[in-house]
Amino acid sequence: MVDATIPDDDGPILINADDTWRVQKGDRPAAYNVLHQQCADYVRENGIDSVVVKASAVAGKGSATLGFLLSAEVRGVVLAAAASQCPVKALSKAVISKTYGDRKVDEYVADDAFWAAQTTGGNLRKLSREAAMLLIAARNA
Repeated sequence: MVDATIPDDDGPILINADDTWRVQKGDRPAAYNVLHQQCADYVRENGIDSVVVKASAVAGKGSATLGFLLSAEVRGVVLAAAASQCPVKALSKAVISKTYGDRKVDEYVADDAFWAAQTTGGNLRKLSREAAMLLIAARNA
């Protein structure tokens, strides 16, 4: 989860928070309820204006794995929780790669100079760059 202030111009985004919300172990419906409440509370208590979530994507040929299915469930919980508090947009990496800049998302994610120019404020972990890329791309959409 990356919380950022997005300027009206093309200036760098201000990183307010970069955190990992984990699904609790045990009973999945109860764990999803906790995650839903955590997300909705965070959005409400921090005055979040809008949320961008990575859209589901098909992963190659063959059947979906259990990991993909569980990830989709968690994505749905976050979408529902955030939508209970503010507007939500889902963006896929494929759409970003086609509509933002001239490189693919993974190339931007790996580019340290890009992140130095595009972010300011709090520390953004390398593993959170893809989430932050959603915010940068959504601003220009």
